Amino acid sequence: MIAIELVETVRATVASTLHALAPLAEPAPKGIDTEGVVTFFASKIAPILLAVLGVIFIGRASRGEISKVLTSSAIAIVGLAFIAGAATLFFIGDYLIDLIFE
Repeated sequence: MIAIELVETVRATVASTLHALAPLAEPAPKGIDTEGVVTFFASKIAPILLAVLGVIFIGRASRGEISKVLTSSAIAIVGLAFIAGAATLFFIGDYLIDLIFE
């Protein structure tokens, strides 16, 4: 009888110890903060790139290469339109997924 009680006590102690250690054995999954990355690029990288493009355009325009400046400006504007369109499609897609799987 004493042996059975001892085994039950040990089993309960081991079970509670394993239950307490379970969260330590399984770390929480970590993901990439995509919103933070997009915000960083939009707030830090994009203005720097646009400033560099502006300096290049001003430098070319001061040398009389107006046609190259206009061509580069048009390409930059089309590129920005594509980026804006992709962002718009991202939000529309997110809205549609929320609508469908609600």
